Amino acid sequence: MATWLIKSEPDVYSYDDLARDKKTDWSGVTNPAAQKHMRSIAKGDEVLFYHTGKEKRIAGLGKVVKAAYPDPKKPGTLASGEPKFVLFDVAPAKKSTKDCTLADIKADERFADYALVREPRLSVMPVPAKLDKILRKMAGLS
Repeated sequence: MATWLIKSEPDVYSYDDLARDKKTDWSGVTNPAAQKHMRSIAKGDEVLFYHTGKEKRIAGLGKVVKAAYPDPKKPGTLASGEPKFVLFDVAPAKKSTKDCTLADIKADERFADYALVREPRLSVMPVPAKLDKILRKMAGLS
C-alpha cells in the first residue's frame, strides 16, 4: 500500500465535500508528471488530502477505492499505449485533527527534498514511506 498527496482548492472541492459525497473520482488533473503518478495509484492506497490556496494544509486522509482508469472525457493514449489521462476514485477515511501547514512542513529539515516543498505546483505526488508517518502524526491522522 502506498500513500499519495493530492491537492485541491478547498473552495473548489474540499475534504468536507469528500466526506459529504462519500466518494469522488479524482479528475481535472492535466499535468504530465501528476498524471504519471496517478497511473501508479492502486486500490487500497491512501491519500493525504491537501488544501491549497489560503489554507495550505493537510485536511484529511482518504482511501483509494478504485485504481487508476482512463478518463472517459479525455480519450487518447501515450506512445506506451497507456491512457494519456486517468482518474481514480477516493473515499474519505479520517479528517485531520491538527493543522499541518506547508509552513510547518517547510520548517522541518526532514522535508527539504520532498516534492511538496520542491515542486509546489504538482497536484499529485507520492509520499515517501519515511515521511508518511511523520506527516500523519503532524496532521493528527495517526
